[in-house]
Amino acid sequence: MAKVLVLFAHPGQRHSRVNVPMARIASSIDGVTFVDLYAQYPKLDIDVDSEQERLLQHDVIMFQFPIYWYSTPSILKEWQDLVLEYGFAYGRTGDKLAGKVFLPVITAGGPDHAYTEQGSNRFRLRALLSPLEQTANLCQMRFIAPYALFSAHDAHSNDRFDQHLEGYRRLLEALRDGTVDIDAAARLELLSTDTLPLQEGKADE
Repeated sequence: MAKVLVLFAHPGQRHSRVNVPMARIASSIDGVTFVDLYAQYPKLDIDVDSEQERLLQHDVIMFQFPIYWYSTPSILKEWQDLVLEYGFAYGRTGDKLAGKVFLPVITAGGPDHAYTEQGSNRFRLRALLSPLEQTANLCQMRFIAPYALFSAHDAHSNDRFDQHLEGYRRLLEALRDGTVDIDAAARLELLSTDTLPLQEGKADE
């Protein structure tokens, strides 16, 4: 079994309609370590040694967050700036994260068609997340497609909310159990409830 780490960043949780229920799921699964960064570091006083040790102890690293101004909430940027040090995460001797799997878990307020070259946001969601993808590449981690939900504000108005939560549970359990086809997941644009690439013959084990 792989050890999965979920680093959750949501600065406005009392307004959350999707991320907080997702966080409850992540925190309830055996083999998944769930960390609420804003709760642990309300003053952004990140313990670098503790966070680096936590990374070393896990095989899969996940950032879960609502996209804010086309990027991550500020604490995740602070976390990256401090924790992913030269000589630890990158550089000539910085190979401590090599081979680990990394993926973002994103919710977006806008609809999927807004995240196209012709849409109001002018860029695909995957393109907006390219700094995270390149960070993973620099740290020699295996970046796989983000698990994303669009139009998160009205997800409760149809079946998408329950489907997304169930898909998140399946994704976490599959990453823990090693049943995600990592190569296929890396080639996809985005992951969703309908596109989880489980390895053939292992989905029901």
